[in-house]
Amino acid sequence: MDSTAGGPLADLLRDLQLIFGDRLDAFVAYGRPDAKPAASLAVVASLTSEDLAACARRAGDWRRADAATPLLLVHQEFARSLDAFPIEYGEILDTHRVLFGANPFEGLSISAEDLRRACEVQVKSHLLHLRENFVDCGARPSAVASLVIDSAPAFATVLRRLARLDGNAAATATQLGVYAASRAGLDPRIVGDVLALAESGPSAGVDAARLFPGYLSSVERLARFVDAWRAT
Repeated sequence: MDSTAGGPLADLLRDLQLIFGDRLDAFVAYGRPDAKPAASLAVVASLTSEDLAACARRAGDWRRADAATPLLLVHQEFARSLDAFPIEYGEILDTHRVLFGANPFEGLSISAEDLRRACEVQVKSHLLHLRENFVDCGARPSAVASLVIDSAPAFATVLRRLARLDGNAAATATQLGVYAASRAGLDPRIVGDVLALAESGPSAGVDAARLFPGYLSSVERLARFVDAWRAT
């Protein structure tokens, strides 16, 4: 158990303990430790509509405290959904910090083929949405900038998952850029700018609108790469 269960998740944890009592098996934080709102997941022995209503009454307080609404899963639901959400749940497995109870993810792992297939779906969906949304926004610079900034976190996530699929931890943005350039042939400057936007948004100091053509080309190349992916 992580004894540092303070910050925005402290009150959330206390509320969940009041709502679920001894049915709360585990509570974990995940994602970047400094992220706002703070992300979390609760594993419970059972979950009723009354439980959801009790959580709903407290949701406003959680949001005001910079805590996102927690994912609520009944015991074994996470393990049984790894094949359905290998990217999203892979991020949780990699970044989780146990704040209460035993580690609910002990011994769990993501299938390489499940992850490869999910990466292919996400990259190709990302590509289609970039093209569609660019046309829909009329190519207005401000709208294009918002499109790039809003989509950057999803790009960063799938790139991290591909690196993990290749057995590359790529813990930092620099390492991820090196991986993207050496393994997938992406322009490291473009990748670096997109990753900076994923981390810092508009404050990254990147001209997001001007970045769009290179970003789109990178996603196109990444789609071809994952389509033909073979383990190194």
